[in-house]
Amino acid sequence: MRYPAFEKLEIIRLVEESTLPVRRTLEKIGIRHATFYRWYDLYQTGGPEALKDQRPKPDRVWNCIPVTATLEMALDASGLDKAKVFHRPDWYERSDQSATSSMR
Repeated sequence: MRYPAFEKLEIIRLVEESTLPVRRTLEKIGIRHATFYRWYDLYQTGGPEALKDQRPKPDRVWNCIPVTATLEMALDASGLDKAKVFHRPDWYERSDQSATSSMR
């Protein structure tokens, strides 16, 4: 589970102010000690701003073929027209017939 920065800060303050040992406090609130110490190190080096979620969000994945390129390759290989591929009423008729025949 991901925690927002304000919750991480509240947990840090709660642990700092607790009279119990750190591990015991963390057990009671359900936070792993490794997670807490990672947050605590971030907090000590960069303050509350460092607790913000920094997970990377790439705009492109290096090994992903775009859907449009995949469609174009499929159309080129099949020799079909785009209109025929995206609108095939006979597919629906076939699927309806097979569904009714299997129900008999």
